[in-house]
Amino acid sequence: MRPAPPGGTIGVHRKERPVTVLLIFALAIFLAAIVPGPDFAMVVRNTVTSGRGSGMWTAAGIGLGIAVWVVATSIGLAALLAASAIAFTAVKLAGAVYLVYLGVRSIVAAVKERRKPAAAIELDRRMSRLAAFRSGLLCNLLNPKAVVLFTALMPQFLGTGGDWVVIAELAAVGMAVAAGFYLALAGLIGLLRTLLERPRVRAWINGVTGAVMVALGLRVAAN
Repeated sequence: MRPAPPGGTIGVHRKERPVTVLLIFALAIFLAAIVPGPDFAMVVRNTVTSGRGSGMWTAAGIGLGIAVWVVATSIGLAALLAASAIAFTAVKLAGAVYLVYLGVRSIVAAVKERRKPAAAIELDRRMSRLAAFRSGLLCNLLNPKAVVLFTALMPQFLGTGGDWVVIAELAAVGMAVAAGFYLALAGLIGLLRTLLERPRVRAWINGVTGAVMVALGLRVAAN
């Protein structure tokens, strides 16, 4: 058996237990996904306001964002971003502004929905697939915590190698796990559709998720 590579990295060579490496990476992505954060709040918001389909397209956007981070980290872009105070601050502030903007929109929508009949709400809440997908992708890419997470995580799986096959495998696994979790979340919320269709309930959830997103945005900006 070969000795472990320098730096204590998990085996990265394709011939050295690749299934085990991918499973460990999948577990790491899953654990990161289940912790409530901007991506979680975005899926909940879009599912509640626009239906299960929108939530699922949001999940797909988040999954693509994970794949982008895997590739960006593998070629060193994320490390450069983390090392540059100006670039990192720019991403952090952009992400904070985006979250606060969406949060305020949700709060305003919640106030308006309390004064509208259910039929009017149904017409107002439609969201295109592209808009839902874009919201998930941007939410993930503008999350500064992703820079820190993948900069620390990816070297453990890539080591000193730059094998594009390995990178592609990790990107595919990360995308599948993240998207799968958030698809399941959107589906679960979709099962509660009858309850969520009530104007008062939807307005309350909109207000809560909006407040959470504003709080997350302010926290991102402050850290």
